[in-house]
Amino acid sequence: MGAPSKPTRRAFAALAGGALTLAGVGRLRAQEPDDVDLQLALAVDASGSVNAHRFELQKQGYVSAFRDAQVVRAVTSGMLGSVAVMMYQWTGPRMQVVVAPWTKIDDKASCEKFADMLAVAPRRLYGGGTSIAGAVDYGARVFKDSGFRSLRRVIDVSGDGVNSSGRPVSRARDDAVAAGVVINGLPILSLEYDLDDHYKTEVIGGPGSFIVPAKTFEVFADAVRRKLILEIACRDFMSAG
Repeated sequence: MGAPSKPTRRAFAALAGGALTLAGVGRLRAQEPDDVDLQLALAVDASGSVNAHRFELQKQGYVSAFRDAQVVRAVTSGMLGSVAVMMYQWTGPRMQVVVAPWTKIDDKASCEKFADMLAVAPRRLYGGGTSIAGAVDYGARVFKDSGFRSLRRVIDVSGDGVNSSGRPVSRARDDAVAAGVVINGLPILSLEYDLDDHYKTEVIGGPGSFIVPAKTFEVFADAVRRKLILEIACRDFMSAG
C-alpha cells in the first residue's frame, strides 16, 4: 500500500490535534475546584499540657462526632449537600502537621470513612509551646490548595490553654478574617476555667463566629458534636453552650 495522500495526512493531523485539545480540556476540567457548602479545617491541640489520655479523649471526640447521625444530617442538609474537611495538629508557632487531608463528605458512608481516618491517625506532635496564633496562621493557608471551592471557609480551633508563644493571636485572627476565613473555638476548661473568655476576645472572628466550651476532656465529645452541627448548618450563634 502506498503512502497516504497529503489530504489524508492532513486529516490525521487534524484528528490528532483535536484529540490533544480534548485531552487538554479534560485536564483543565479535572483541575477545577469541587464546589461544597463549607471548607472546614480542624485544628487540634497537641501541646505539652495535653497528655496521652487527654489527647485520646480529644481524638475520639472527633471520631464519634463524624459518626453521629445529627452531624451526617447537617452535612447533607446544605444547598450542595457536601462539606470538605481536614485535620491538623498544632503546638508551637511553626509546629503544625496534617493528619487527615482534605476530604469531601456528603453522606453517611463518607462521614464514616473520615471518622475511620481520624481513628488511625497518630499523634505527631508532643510539645513546643501553645501558639494558637500559629494554628490560625497555618489554617488560613491550607485553603489555598484544598481543591475545593465554597462560600464559607472555617478554622475550628480546639485547645486547653491561652496563646503563649508566637505573635499575638488577635493579629492572626484579624489577618485570617480579612482573607475571608472564619475562626470558631472549642476551648477545654480543664486547666484554665476562664479560657473561654480568651477565645471570645482574642481567638474567634468573622461573621457568625462562636465558641462551644468543653468543661473537661471527658465531655469533649459532646461539645465537638454540638459544635460541628452548628458549624456545618451555619447557624448564626456568637456563642453556644
